Amino acid sequence: MKKTTLLIPIIGLLWLTCVGQEEKATVNYQEVRIKEMNIGVQTWTFRKFSFFESVEKVKALGLKYLEAYPGQILSKDDPDVKFDHYLNEKQMDAVKQALGKAGITLAGYGVVKFENNEQSMREVFDFAKKMGIRTIVTEPDYDDFSLIEKMVKEYNIRVAVHNHPAPSRYARPEAVLRVVNGLDPRIGACADVGHWVRTGVNVIDGLRMLKGRILDVHLEDLDTFGSKDARTVPFGRGKTNIHDLLAELTLQHFDGILAIELEQEDETFNPSQIIRKGLEYIDSITYYKGYEELLSFRQGKYAKHGWNHYGPGYFELDRETGVLKTHGGMGLLWYSVKKYKDFVLELDFKCSDFKSNSGIFLRVPDVPVSDNYIYHSFEIQIDDASEGVHKTAAVYDAEAPKMNASRPTGEWNHYKITFKGSNIRVELNGKEVIDWMAEPRGKVADFAREGYIGLQNHDWETSVSFRNIFIKEIE
Repeated sequence: MKKTTLLIPIIGLLWLTCVGQEEKATVNYQEVRIKEMNIGVQTWTFRKFSFFESVEKVKALGLKYLEAYPGQILSKDDPDVKFDHYLNEKQMDAVKQALGKAGITLAGYGVVKFENNEQSMREVFDFAKKMGIRTIVTEPDYDDFSLIEKMVKEYNIRVAVHNHPAPSRYARPEAVLRVVNGLDPRIGACADVGHWVRTGVNVIDGLRMLKGRILDVHLEDLDTFGSKDARTVPFGRGKTNIHDLLAELTLQHFDGILAIELEQEDETFNPSQIIRKGLEYIDSITYYKGYEELLSFRQGKYAKHGWNHYGPGYFELDRETGVLKTHGGMGLLWYSVKKYKDFVLELDFKCSDFKSNSGIFLRVPDVPVSDNYIYHSFEIQIDDASEGVHKTAAVYDAEAPKMNASRPTGEWNHYKITFKGSNIRVELNGKEVIDWMAEPRGKVADFAREGYIGLQNHDWETSVSFRNIFIKEIE
């Protein structure tokens, strides 16, 4: 009986690994539109300096997040005081003031060790609560996480299991998965990808294996794979595969912190210089720079906060994937948080049938209380079965697309819609299909200078799904 019990997690992990490898072969990471990540610094990067000096260095890099480690000198003026969970109230207030002045959020704390007893854990969790820390990073030397789970539920603070290189306990992702699988989702992994590379773990395979459990990432790029002597290089120049890493985290809807942690010890090593070069690379491959995602994502779930619905039918949201699906109609799901003037709106859509019908409404002038909005705002059409001014990518009833750029029914399409002044520009799957100086035409009697964004649900016979709804205001 015991042998069978032991085999179950091993077989499960092998299955997860095989599935991850199979999925990897089907993903073209070059086609993934990488989202803007929350990037910060793990203060171990600046371990030769004090905590307060580290705050200034992170600010100078233009970053907004910081993860602190226990044991760093708090201030160069008092080297006997260390940053850890034993700081007194006055010292914690000084830390908060320094962070607030710099505009930096203390998002994580670790790697911290606590014993498997309530007193030891509460000391760390109480400190994290007082400091507003979202994630505690640790490497427990025990398998019983029941007390950790109790603390996580009580404090609503996440715990991420960190990996040092082999032969450490959690060097490989399957070791982390073994202890967190089945626990509260706020218990997961701090994926130290630099240490994975030193150990010889394929970073993308590791991320896939821990999908849904990655709470924190320690980010470093190295020049050699599978060697403890590997040297740090700027992001994008080494073996970590930063592009695909960010693409995979985008697909996983990662909402934690990418905490830059550079391990190199050379006396002449300049972490800030390496980081700046690496950030330039990350910036160059990030697609959604300066965009706002219109579906909120919190604690691993999507929500329709800020969206209201008018008319018959409804939109169903898959909270895990962020996919909205139309049901019935004709109604309008509109984003009520604010009105937009000039903007770039991007989203993916997929039709269930060749006759699927929907659309994206631009600058709806007022809160919809009747169908009157259709006469005062433009609709970018979704309808492959129609032609001309009623076909997919048309400005409905006003301007026909230059070409047919739709993908086959059942595949995801991508819209990039720019509305600046009176100019409407539509790109469908990377091809410009509309570039039009808008004027009242067809059903539209007039249009507003600003308004709400809306998605249409049309009928019960077919459906249209939407995902990755991003907007960027422009001047």
